[in-house]
This record gives sequence, structure tokens and C-alpha cells, in this order.
Amino acid sequence: MVESPFETTVRVGRVERAEAFPETDKPEMVKLWIDLGEETVQSAAQLGYRHDPEALPGRQVICATDLGTVPIAGFESEALTLGVPDEEGHPVLVTPDEDVPLGGSLY
Repeated sequence: MVESPFETTVRVGRVERAEAFPETDKPEMVKLWIDLGEETVQSAAQLGYRHDPEALPGRQVICATDLGTVPIAGFESEALTLGVPDEEGHPVLVTPDEDVPLGGSLY
């Protein structure tokens, strides 16, 4: 793996598990468990309008880690799963266009 000279917390992971998050006041919220290779982190993400939670396991995603933990309706979100808005403002996942090693840093 190519090493970056920059400290980064933006890494690639694979969704191990995803489920709806009805405990929040936002129906589009999804709970994610993301494998980063040497660890698994949890992430709460507003993906439900564009992404069915049942279709997410196995997908690689890009997430920001080491930002601290944010409690959301009793769920400890440890990573920020990255997306960009579509024409209606709903997040579309940022993903590598081919499988890459888990835990790899964006540079």
C-alpha cells in the first residue's frame, strides 16, 4: 500500500451490517457497522432515501474516523460515512470504483 505523508482519518471500509434507525426523528437514518480491516466502527448515516439498508452489507464506503464518538438516540456513532447530495439533496454514498484494501487512507 502507498503511504501518504499526510495524517488522514478518511478511510475505506466495508459495511458488515446495516439496519433502519427508527429511534431517531429522521426516517432516512440508518445504523451501519463498518469493517476497517483491523477494527469495526459504528456509523449513523442519513442514507435511507437513496439506499436500502438490506442492500448495503458488502459495499465498500469511505468514512472519516478518529473524529470522536457522537451519541445518536442511544447509538454510538464513531465514524462519519461520506456522501454527496443528489439533485434532491439526498446523500449518495462515496465509494471506490473497485475493491481496495480495507482501512486504506484517502490521499
